[in-house]
Amino acid sequence: MQASDNLSLVMRCVVAVRGALLQRSGLRGAHEEAFPPAPAATWPERPREEKGRSEPNRAIGFNMSSAIPHPAGHDDALHRLRGYLGGQQLGLNDRLPPERELCVRLGVSRAELRKAMAVLEAEGQVWRHVGRGTFIGARPVLNLEDVQFLGSVTSPMQILEARVAIEPELARLAALHGVGSDVHELRLCNRRCREAKSWRVYESWDNRFHYAVAAASKNKLLMTLFETLNAVRRTLVWKTLRVGSAPPGDHVSFSEHDALCEAIIRHDTAAAEEAMHAHLASVRLRLLPSKTGGRP
Repeated sequence: MQASDNLSLVMRCVVAVRGALLQRSGLRGAHEEAFPPAPAATWPERPREEKGRSEPNRAIGFNMSSAIPHPAGHDDALHRLRGYLGGQQLGLNDRLPPERELCVRLGVSRAELRKAMAVLEAEGQVWRHVGRGTFIGARPVLNLEDVQFLGSVTSPMQILEARVAIEPELARLAALHGVGSDVHELRLCNRRCREAKSWRVYESWDNRFHYAVAAASKNKLLMTLFETLNAVRRTLVWKTLRVGSAPPGDHVSFSEHDALCEAIIRHDTAAAEEAMHAHLASVRLRLLPSKTGGRP
């Protein structure tokens, strides 16, 4: 599929989402303002895990669950917070623990934690909602009620169609604009998918892998559309047949992720776009086998 065709499909998605929300709110007319793009978020590089310390709460070299609070300093608190987030299986828009709990886990004061959170929020790593908590990712363009509404009027097939319209183009742009930190994140996510000891952990890292591809595109508008699509996707209940407690060693997505990752690293735009198409076709075959047929 050509880039122009992808962009045409993307624009149709934009119009459809905007139309659904205007219909919900009773607004009409071309005078309504379009949704402004939110800043794209990328995950920072983190220190390598120490040998023999693969547990999530040891990502920065000590057991956070038993940490003793003491003055850490702004830079130290930020380092500890980054390490903690890197060791958790947190997906886009997942809620973080309350401040008091994080202070105990990280061994920092509340003031130090808030300063560190402010840095991550400025980077687009987290966003905060007064009265609701702190969440992973950049602040969504849509509020939670809008996301729930779109989820209520969207079918699984429509979600997959929207992914096909957006994600191959994101993969192509990732191969074009991706940098070293993007490669680091893609390789980390790809490795963690293979190492997952449960389907839940695998799905969390799989979600983060696709998020890393989108972030590498460096296109804030497409990134915003991807985040909105991902938020709506998470509101649906997907009936997936799982065999065993964790993905098998030859799980088909592993090789598909490898092909996509390597194409992006080589800056091969055509191969990256095609690899994402092939991956999404495989996903659709597994999720909706009765509705497949031809290229998605």
